[in-house]
Amino acid sequence: MLAKLKLFVPGENTKIIMIAAFIGLMAGVAIIVFRTAVEYVHEIIFVGGHELLRINEGGWRRLLLPLLPITGVVCLIPLSLAFKGEVNGYGFTNFLRKVNLENGVLRVRTIFIKIIATALTIGSGNSAGVEGPIAQIGGALGSQVGQSFRVSGNRMKVYIAAGCAGGIAGIFNAPIAGIFFAAEIILLGTYEISSFAALVIASALSTVVSRAYYGEIPAFPVPDYNMVNPFVEMPLYTIMAIIMGLLAVLHIRFFYFVRDKFRALPVNEQVKPIIGAFIIGCIGIFFPQIMGDGYHVIEETLAGHGVLWVLVVLVFLKSIATAITLGSGGSGGVFAPSLFIGAVIGGAFGGVMHYLLPEYTATPGAYATVGIGAFLAASTHAPMTAIFLLFEMTGNYLIIIPIMLTSILGTMVAKKFHTDSIDTVDFTRAGINIHEGREVAIMKSIKVGKAITEDVNFISENANINNLLELFRFSSDSFYFPVVNHKGLMVGVVSMQDVKNILHDEEQRVCYLVGAICSREVIMLTPDHNLYDAMQLFDVKGIEEIPVVEDLDVPWVLGMLKRRDVLAAYNHEVLKRGISEKADSIRMLCSTS
Repeated sequence: MLAKLKLFVPGENTKIIMIAAFIGLMAGVAIIVFRTAVEYVHEIIFVGGHELLRINEGGWRRLLLPLLPITGVVCLIPLSLAFKGEVNGYGFTNFLRKVNLENGVLRVRTIFIKIIATALTIGSGNSAGVEGPIAQIGGALGSQVGQSFRVSGNRMKVYIAAGCAGGIAGIFNAPIAGIFFAAEIILLGTYEISSFAALVIASALSTVVSRAYYGEIPAFPVPDYNMVNPFVEMPLYTIMAIIMGLLAVLHIRFFYFVRDKFRALPVNEQVKPIIGAFIIGCIGIFFPQIMGDGYHVIEETLAGHGVLWVLVVLVFLKSIATAITLGSGGSGGVFAPSLFIGAVIGGAFGGVMHYLLPEYTATPGAYATVGIGAFLAASTHAPMTAIFLLFEMTGNYLIIIPIMLTSILGTMVAKKFHTDSIDTVDFTRAGINIHEGREVAIMKSIKVGKAITEDVNFISENANINNLLELFRFSSDSFYFPVVNHKGLMVGVVSMQDVKNILHDEEQRVCYLVGAICSREVIMLTPDHNLYDAMQLFDVKGIEEIPVVEDLDVPWVLGMLKRRDVLAAYNHEVLKRGISEKADSIRMLCSTS
């Protein structure tokens, strides 16, 4: 009887799918709330502000435009003061850190902070995107569900990714793109079948909720795509992909250059977003297209209505505006600006090519469509997300080949000149390769100085072999000894392997000096090296101990690092972090209950 009842008890994979379905539904609802908030703020501040100040009348009243984005960031100040470090700036990098390198515990207030802060930033005309924040909102929902069920770190990561998939799928009405966004960017391309199933379910149900409310329409209308002459246009798409990759590198570097400049600015942190908003408003006086998420400009460009010189200017101005908004402390993402920049690059390139080869090329709108995916792929290093996003938005199989070519080639070019995507620069600056995972990150966070055995025996290079054998006899746990000169500086390493050939010759044991048989080509570490570097040397060289010196130029011996010391230090750090994460989880549960 019990065996039959067990058949009706959901298994582990079934539980994951059921929970993912709930996360997807909640993500769909969150999208509706989020988009409503952005539209409401836009109507109150941006549209209402235009009417109140009569900016549309032109003349000197256009000079009042900067007041609108400034109003949005001023409204951010109370939120920023209440939740320091959680409101201002581009927060997606920190989100990836919490998901992949930490415990994945995200507070419930993250949901409300992202909704309010992003709505105030974008709704008032500052240049940013809603897609990064909605992914974080979905991820926070997934984290809350994981905390409720008290799941492990790996399972928590799956639920967060499911929430992110639901967020992107619903906002773009593109469920497959949502899946690959979570797989490529959130899970860093590492996932199992069970986690992939969770992404699929969450993405699908979030899209169902979004479509039920907004209808079956994409984020912005895309005209029918066609290719006039593949033999002419495929080489042109190749050239465009290279341009996309190079401009993506420029975009990423400029983004962090501006952010670094704002961080170094010697003014109050709450004033920096106001300065940024003022600059955005000043640019907007002459080029209002750069304000907000820019979806209306993307629609016009896809329809082929862009003026060539304006499109070229907008490529750079949108990049500048986004860097200023987020670098100064505004809240939002870089996804929509990437779509904008890709569309105007493609539109400008297509305009030139169609002017030169009108009988052999499609309209500029076709190139703008492909450009959206190409630049998105190059800047995020996520080509599969870009490919499926464009395919779902167009529903046209003809676009698959050019978007595959431009996305992959654009990503390769971008990686060639800048190994980091726009989301991973801060990890590299901190010496972390996020794609290597949490274990490597822990190893890189521990310095050699914390793990070495400082009680070390060493021997003079002028000692004879009998002296060395005595040292081996009284040091049963060591197989290598540093060899020092008369100044006490290390000149080599000696091991039992070095003396085995003269071990049974008493005359040679007395005559031979340690300096004559020791290895002079020595691998050394300093206390500032990390354990990951040490383990790389252990594995490559096949050794068990490495001498640690004060400085590579002045090799004063501090101790020996043994492989078992590295493993012990790693295990201790994992245990310490596990206890800390458990305590954080308990605190979070208490604060939300």
